[in-house]
Amino acid sequence: MTDSLLAAFALLLVLEGVMPFLAPRVWRDTFRRLLQLTDGQLRFIGLSSMLAGIILLMVFR
Repeated sequence: MTDSLLAAFALLLVLEGVMPFLAPRVWRDTFRRLLQLTDGQLRFIGLSSMLAGIILLMVFR
């Protein structure tokens, strides 16, 4: 289980680093837009992301 969690975390770091590496200007502009969202909007995005991740885990397991 620990190996799977570490592998998932490593993959997360790789995926998080792709955008700033390939298109730093686009990533920066996107980040600026995120800063302008309200707390409720950010919570909705976070909830949607978590639900999509749970659904993907259930589908692929």
